[in-house]
Amino acid sequence: MLLTRFDYKIDFLGKRKLALTLSAILMIISLASIVMQGLVFGIDFTGGTLVEVSYSEDADLDKIRNSLHNNNFPNAVVQNFGNTHDVMIRLGVHEESKDDPLSTQILRLLEKDGDKVEMRRVEYVGPQVGGELVEKGGLAIIYTLFGILLYVGFRFEYRFALGAIAALIHDTLIVVGFFSLFRLEFDLTILAALLAVIGYSLNDTIVVFDRIRENFVKLRKQPSVNVMNTSINQMLGRTVMTSVTTALVLIVLFVVGGELIHGFSTALLLGVIVGTYSSIYIASASTMALGVSKSDLMPVQKEGAERKPENLQW
Repeated sequence: MLLTRFDYKIDFLGKRKLALTLSAILMIISLASIVMQGLVFGIDFTGGTLVEVSYSEDADLDKIRNSLHNNNFPNAVVQNFGNTHDVMIRLGVHEESKDDPLSTQILRLLEKDGDKVEMRRVEYVGPQVGGELVEKGGLAIIYTLFGILLYVGFRFEYRFALGAIAALIHDTLIVVGFFSLFRLEFDLTILAALLAVIGYSLNDTIVVFDRIRENFVKLRKQPSVNVMNTSINQMLGRTVMTSVTTALVLIVLFVVGGELIHGFSTALLLGVIVGTYSSIYIASASTMALGVSKSDLMPVQKEGAERKPENLQW
């Protein structure tokens, strides 16, 4: 029997107070970490230098990484791109002079062991550009949430819109707080992952909301909490299957995707877990706390629709 056909009878909303308390604690920890510690921004936001070099043979990434880390470049990020001969090196802001530019310093370190290295490209990201990226990235998330608020409010009902936004703010804050708390680098790939998390979480929430709306009409004699529990249980198989298959792909990306993709896959994996949880508890519990009921979703009865036609007299 397929997972989606199991008849679940789990009282999710009966434990909503416990779930909301847990979420409140996680959000407070995340917010406190963001305010007190901030984020470890990558060179996309802080500024820095990107260097691309090409080796005549396969490049030993561990050897390159150790050489840079032991020579005043402790935060250098090294990875292959294209093939095993080409290497991309991402550096933070470092002092340099006209007589000894940063690219020359890097090339000198890489050629120490007799390797033949060709400099392909040097790109500098200024801190002003990085500051603009921080501002525009934050605005992108705010605009996305506002657009979702309008869509869900128009598609369903304003209480559902507020519940969906509460879940998305919850997911975004916890993912960002995780990166702040554990001092993981936050760059443009993480920002892209955040927007993907918002889309994933919203999709799951909309599916649950759609079933809730249907069941408010079908189960009109049931209390709101029963209708919502029934709807969540009916969609649980689909939610679990989607989350598990997505998580498996992200785990593979994290393991074999290399250092460049670690942050992206970590953010998405955490977002899938938190987004699945929030679509079950935060979105539905928030909507119910706002007082949604069957009267808000029942189709409007047209005046005179149930009046029987009078007998015609000729």
